[in-house]
Amino acid sequence: MQEKKLTYTLEEAKRSLERYCVYQDRCHQEIERKLKEMRMIPEARELILLHLMEHDFLNEERFARSFARGKFRIKQWGRRRIERELKQRDISAYNVKAGLSEISPEAYEKTFMEVSRKRFNGVREPDQYKKRKKVADYLLRKGYESHKVYEVLKYLERENNS
Repeated sequence: MQEKKLTYTLEEAKRSLERYCVYQDRCHQEIERKLKEMRMIPEARELILLHLMEHDFLNEERFARSFARGKFRIKQWGRRRIERELKQRDISAYNVKAGLSEISPEAYEKTFMEVSRKRFNGVREPDQYKKRKKVADYLLRKGYESHKVYEVLKYLERENNS
């Protein structure tokens, strides 16, 4: 049985992508991918992108800010991971910086300590060096800065040994 491919008029595609953008902030890359899936010609893609930007459905700074807030609050990612993920989505350096400005230094430190302490206490490894490596790898994967990771590990080890 042959799969039937949908085709869209310019207006149908605009409405569909407006709904797509209203549901959640999107970046240009996601919209481009969606337009290719819809099999729109390059001229139509340009018109639709322009329409979405003019009517504020597509705003890269807003996307960067909400992405950074959400990933920090929900997944507790560090700045490096958020920055890397935004760059993968072709977000400009200015917008990456704007997104990272959404994270307050106090909240960042507090979350970093909570995540570190929880992981440190959760790793059941008798060998101290292996435990340190497991916790450090986890925190680095989460996107926390390496100098902070090693400082907090020393602090937690002293705290647990006293």
